[in-house]
Amino acid sequence: IYLGKVVRLMDFGAFVEVIPGVMGASGKEGLVHISQLDEKRVNRVRDVVKEGDEIIVKVTDIDRQGRVNLSRKEAVRALRKKSEK
Repeated sequence: IYLGKVVRLMDFGAFVEVIPGVMGASGKEGLVHISQLDEKRVNRVRDVVKEGDEIIVKVTDIDRQGRVNLSRKEAVRALRKKSEK
């Protein structure tokens, strides 16, 4: 689970930087698909997050091209389970 910063919004999700860039180098970012933003249905990404927000995310997949898929929904669930113990 990472604390990431929302860097870009699209209709289909939000790009979140999970490892910040250093000395001009770009950081590592991933996509939180709109279906992974919240446990309830999300109609518009901007209803849940905006650019600059810091959110918790969980890495769910890294594909062959190195693209990172993230889930805010799974990160919240994992933290909730941990706090219930």
